Amino acid sequence: MSHAELAVSYAALILADDNVDITAEKLQSLLKAANVQDVEPIWTTLFSKALEGKDVKDLLLNVGSGAGAAAAPSGAGAGAPGGGAAPEEKEEKEEEPEEESDEDMGFGLFD
Repeated sequence: MSHAELAVSYAALILADDNVDITAEKLQSLLKAANVQDVEPIWTTLFSKALEGKDVKDLLLNVGSGAGAAAAPSGAGAGAPGGGAAPEEKEEKEEEPEEESDEDMGFGLFD
Protein backbone atom coordinates (compact mmCIF):
# COMPACT_ATOMS: atom_id res chain seq x y z
CA MET A 1 0.00 0.00 0.00
CA SER A 2 1.42 3.37 -0.96
CA HIS A 3 1.85 6.35 1.34
CA ALA A 4 -1.08 8.14 -0.35
CA GLU A 5 -3.44 5.17 -0.01
CA LEU A 6 -2.54 4.73 3.64
CA ALA A 7 -3.08 8.43 4.38
CA VAL A 8 -6.50 8.43 2.69
CA SER A 9 -7.44 5.22 4.52
CA TYR A 10 -6.64 6.80 7.87
CA ALA A 11 -8.51 9.96 6.91
CA ALA A 12 -11.57 7.88 5.98
CA LEU A 13 -11.39 6.06 9.31
CA ILE A 14 -11.19 9.35 11.18
CA LEU A 15 -14.27 10.67 9.37
CA ALA A 16 -16.15 7.42 9.99
CA ASP A 17 -15.24 7.52 13.68
CA ASP A 18 -16.74 11.01 13.93
CA ASN A 19 -19.89 9.87 12.06
CA VAL A 20 -19.15 12.30 9.23
CA ASP A 21 -20.04 11.49 5.62
CA ILE A 22 -16.94 10.49 3.68
CA THR A 23 -16.53 12.78 0.67
CA ALA A 24 -13.52 13.62 -1.46
CA GLU A 25 -13.56 17.22 -0.24
CA LYS A 26 -13.60 16.23 3.42
CA LEU A 27 -10.80 13.72 2.87
CA GLN A 28 -8.72 16.39 1.10
CA SER A 29 -9.29 18.91 3.87
CA LEU A 30 -8.34 16.39 6.54
CA LEU A 31 -5.17 15.46 4.66
CA LYS A 32 -4.30 19.13 4.28
CA ALA A 33 -4.88 19.75 8.00
CA ALA A 34 -2.59 16.82 8.81
CA ASN A 35 0.03 18.29 6.47
CA VAL A 36 0.13 15.16 4.30
CA GLN A 37 1.78 15.98 0.96
CA ASP A 38 1.77 14.24 -2.40
CA VAL A 39 -1.71 12.72 -2.29
CA GLU A 40 -3.30 12.91 -5.71
CA PRO A 41 -7.00 13.85 -5.77
CA ILE A 42 -7.83 10.58 -7.53
CA TRP A 43 -7.26 8.70 -4.26
CA THR A 44 -9.76 10.77 -2.31
CA THR A 45 -12.29 10.41 -5.12
CA LEU A 46 -11.82 6.63 -5.31
CA PHE A 47 -12.14 6.17 -1.57
CA SER A 48 -15.20 8.41 -1.32
CA LYS A 49 -16.93 6.55 -4.18
CA ALA A 50 -16.04 3.15 -2.72
CA LEU A 51 -17.32 4.04 0.75
CA GLU A 52 -20.38 5.99 -0.40
CA GLY A 53 -23.48 4.79 1.44
CA LYS A 54 -21.56 2.21 3.48
CA ASP A 55 -21.17 2.05 7.23
CA VAL A 56 -17.41 1.82 7.70
CA LYS A 57 -17.71 0.82 11.35
CA ASP A 58 -19.99 -2.07 10.36
CA LEU A 59 -17.50 -3.13 7.69
CA LEU A 60 -14.73 -3.22 10.26
CA LEU A 61 -16.76 -5.18 12.78
CA ASN A 62 -17.75 -7.82 10.22
CA VAL A 63 -14.39 -8.38 8.57
CA GLY A 64 -14.37 -12.16 9.01
CA SER A 65 -17.99 -12.86 8.21
CA GLY A 66 -19.04 -13.56 4.67
CA ALA A 67 -22.39 -13.65 2.93
CA GLY A 68 -22.26 -17.44 2.71
CA ALA A 69 -21.86 -17.85 6.44
CA ALA A 70 -24.82 -15.59 7.17
CA ALA A 71 -27.09 -17.33 4.67
CA ALA A 72 -26.46 -20.87 5.90
CA PRO A 73 -28.18 -20.69 9.30
CA SER A 74 -31.29 -18.95 7.98
CA GLY A 75 -31.87 -21.61 5.33
CA ALA A 76 -31.21 -24.53 7.66
CA GLY A 77 -33.86 -23.56 10.22
CA ALA A 78 -36.60 -22.77 7.72
CA GLY A 79 -39.26 -25.39 7.22
CA ALA A 80 -41.46 -26.19 4.24
CA PRO A 81 -44.31 -23.76 3.50
CA GLY A 82 -46.86 -26.23 4.86
CA GLY A 83 -45.27 -26.24 8.30
CA GLY A 84 -43.56 -29.61 7.93
CA ALA A 85 -39.88 -30.13 7.69
CA ALA A 86 -38.36 -30.18 4.24
CA PRO A 87 -36.93 -33.56 3.19
CA GLU A 88 -33.20 -33.79 3.43
CA GLU A 89 -31.37 -33.90 0.17
CA LYS A 90 -28.81 -36.63 -0.27
CA GLU A 91 -25.43 -35.49 -1.39
CA GLU A 92 -23.88 -37.79 -3.90
CA LYS A 93 -20.15 -38.14 -3.87
CA GLU A 94 -18.63 -38.25 -7.28
CA GLU A 95 -15.87 -40.78 -7.51
CA GLU A 96 -12.73 -39.20 -8.79
CA PRO A 97 -10.71 -41.33 -11.15
CA GLU A 98 -7.33 -42.21 -9.79
CA GLU A 99 -4.54 -40.36 -11.48
CA GLU A 100 -1.86 -42.43 -13.07
CA SER A 101 1.52 -41.95 -11.55
CA ASP A 102 4.65 -41.50 -13.61
CA GLU A 103 5.90 -44.84 -12.34
CA ASP A 104 3.05 -46.65 -14.10
CA MET A 105 4.17 -45.26 -17.46
CA GLY A 106 7.78 -46.15 -16.99
CA PHE A 107 8.84 -42.59 -16.19
CA GLY A 108 10.32 -41.75 -12.86
CA LEU A 109 11.75 -38.64 -11.34
CA PHE A 110 15.22 -40.08 -11.01
CA ASP A 111 15.37 -42.30 -14.14
